[in-house]
Amino acid sequence: MKLFNFRKNTFKHGIHPPEHKVETNGLKIRQFPFAPVMILPLAQHIGAVAEPVVREGQEVVRGQLLAKASGFVSVPLHAPVSGVVKKIQKVPTVGGKMVDGIYLQTSPSSGQTVREGKPLPLSTASSEQILKAIQDAGIVGLGGAAFPTHVKLKVPDGKTCHTLLVNGVECEPFLTTDHRVMLEQSDDILMGLRYLLKATGAQEAIIGIEANKRDAAEHLQSVIPDDLPVRVKVVPVKYPQGAEKMLITAVLGKEVPSGGLPIDVGVVVVNVATAAEIGRLLPHGKGIQERVVTVTGPGVKAKGNYLIPIGTPLRFVLEQVGVEDNISEVYMGGPMMGMAVSNLDTPIVKGTSGVVVFTSKEVKHEQEVYPCIRCGACVEACPLSLNPSVMGMLAKNKAYDTMAEEEHLMDCFECGSCSFVCPSHIPLVQYFRQSKQFLRNRKQKEHAD
Repeated sequence: MKLFNFRKNTFKHGIHPPEHKVETNGLKIRQFPFAPVMILPLAQHIGAVAEPVVREGQEVVRGQLLAKASGFVSVPLHAPVSGVVKKIQKVPTVGGKMVDGIYLQTSPSSGQTVREGKPLPLSTASSEQILKAIQDAGIVGLGGAAFPTHVKLKVPDGKTCHTLLVNGVECEPFLTTDHRVMLEQSDDILMGLRYLLKATGAQEAIIGIEANKRDAAEHLQSVIPDDLPVRVKVVPVKYPQGAEKMLITAVLGKEVPSGGLPIDVGVVVVNVATAAEIGRLLPHGKGIQERVVTVTGPGVKAKGNYLIPIGTPLRFVLEQVGVEDNISEVYMGGPMMGMAVSNLDTPIVKGTSGVVVFTSKEVKHEQEVYPCIRCGACVEACPLSLNPSVMGMLAKNKAYDTMAEEEHLMDCFECGSCSFVCPSHIPLVQYFRQSKQFLRNRKQKEHAD
């Protein structure tokens, strides 16, 4: 099979920001040390917050259940280290909000071993049993969205999943987490795909990979066994090709309708690192306690891809890798869709794919914002063919309902392409985030009343 003889088909528009991947894409995954204290938010996923099942002062072992799922759209939390529950109180998050969480003091004797749970044999497991095991393992989308994976995999009545699309694109600048996972954890990925195909009933799985990861594409294609209906599809390099709707268009030529979901076109999309975790954890009945994170950027000395325990504070991460004296901003995630943190005690969570550190040389804090000149650059960049210019003006005038009803605000997935190309430096994506949050808050208040 000629992996790279692909048509130049992709989604419309998009951009090509500098990739900055060469600094880490050749660096193998390394185990990260345990921090003295782990900080574990109970809300590390979209949906209902997990409920603690431990008490302050209780000793726990690595992999032990700390908090249980509080509903279907919820997942449990497991101990990333052995130690003592120091306290249960508010903890910082990347958005700046304080939420309920657990402070876990690491035992000096804590090792890497995770106790075995109840394995789920693939040969006898039903679809429902696989979904339940994925939930029990605390698995969420590791690409950044952190949506509970078992919920995404549950095919609604009246719908059919014919294709499982595995997202190995990783188009976000600087990040190489998925790249290394594809090269180093291919056995786990393939085992995960066996569980996923059975859970969804999909006829085949396609692994979508951008052309700047040719070694990963060739490696995965070479290890796919004959009995597994999986193939690799290489797509051109363009941002934001990793967004699931964009990837569906690029790989399958299908368009998810406005306000719709991938299952509306018979597709379920799963991140490649998520598939690897399913293949690693379910055969042993274990819960997720760590994940691969790219730690990089101009401000980092020991750049790399690290297997970091969930709950590790950013402050400890930066101390271990070393940073320059003039660091200015620290992003969780990449520079396009990630968020700058205001508190270095913010921990690594399940959805953290990268930590990117910038110095004062790269960050222009007092960059002047000019009026929109209606150049149309943002319209050309938007992968969903929205009109960010109009939406930006409506946002400034607080015309949120008009944005939602006439300009399809809620279709925007905040890729940041419009802000990146704007010659007037208008922070469009920030306007859209604030507008959507206003509408969500109002809706919550209306339901409460």
